[in-house]
Amino acid sequence: MDTVIRAEGLVKTFGRTRALDGLDLEVAAGEVHGFLGPNGAGKSTTIRVLLGMLRAKGRADVFGMDAWADAVAIHRRIASVPGDVTLWPNLSGGETVDLLTRLRGGADPDLRRRLLDDFHLDPRVKARAYSKGNRQKVALVAAFARRADLYVLDEPTSGLDPVMEEVFRAEVRRVRDEGAAVLLSSHILDEVEQLGDRVTIVRNGRAVETGTLADLRRLTRTRFRVAARHAPDGLARLDGVHDLASDGEHLSFDVDGPAIAAVLGVLGSADVTALTAEPPSLEELFLRQYGARA
Repeated sequence: MDTVIRAEGLVKTFGRTRALDGLDLEVAAGEVHGFLGPNGAGKSTTIRVLLGMLRAKGRADVFGMDAWADAVAIHRRIASVPGDVTLWPNLSGGETVDLLTRLRGGADPDLRRRLLDDFHLDPRVKARAYSKGNRQKVALVAAFARRADLYVLDEPTSGLDPVMEEVFRAEVRRVRDEGAAVLLSSHILDEVEQLGDRVTIVRNGRAVETGTLADLRRLTRTRFRVAARHAPDGLARLDGVHDLASDGEHLSFDVDGPAIAAVLGVLGSADVTALTAEPPSLEELFLRQYGARA
């Protein structure tokens, strides 16, 4: 796939604070790339660098162009949504959508109409009367109402209810299927887990993990819960088996990825009557990097 975003060794300081400390990021066309990290990890700073709003040391290319020097040309091909949307108070929602999409050549009328309906947004209301959720909807409609090659979404569902979050997810899947790249920065781990093709976890201004969810799950343990007529012989002695416990009816334990095949071999001789194996969630992957205080 074509590389849409390539950031290498990004360094950005604000006084004595080092917001980015050699961050690397690569996003390809046709993928949703989850960008995860708590406040202060460097996500928003990275996004501002990619949008040409901040200058940083290192390499920051979008569509093969320099994010700072070629910002005007890049912006013709991207749509972005911030997590905290501020609108012109005297413009209506529809006027705001038209103004924002006109910067990229104007909205697709049919798509604009459908998005307003799907997001339950009244375009006649003045922005000053909108709730936070409705302001967010205005930005989302403006982003999706004209096709872009890259969507940069920074906490895009802030203020949306669960029904509108599902509408948002459907639009992300649509633009991905059309070949666009999506950089999705979010604290909602379930959202990234449902949408993300690949994930980058950021910590202290550095990318500490990057890969598909399947790749990252190999780095963590799978939880097993087993009921068997016979005690599995040798299970406790296997390398890679952790926290073995019994409640009288079931055995539960964690297994490192490389040890799963050996565990299944042992369980095969135990006359298993029930078995569940749960791969780690994205939340567990995240907590693995940040610890319980994340």
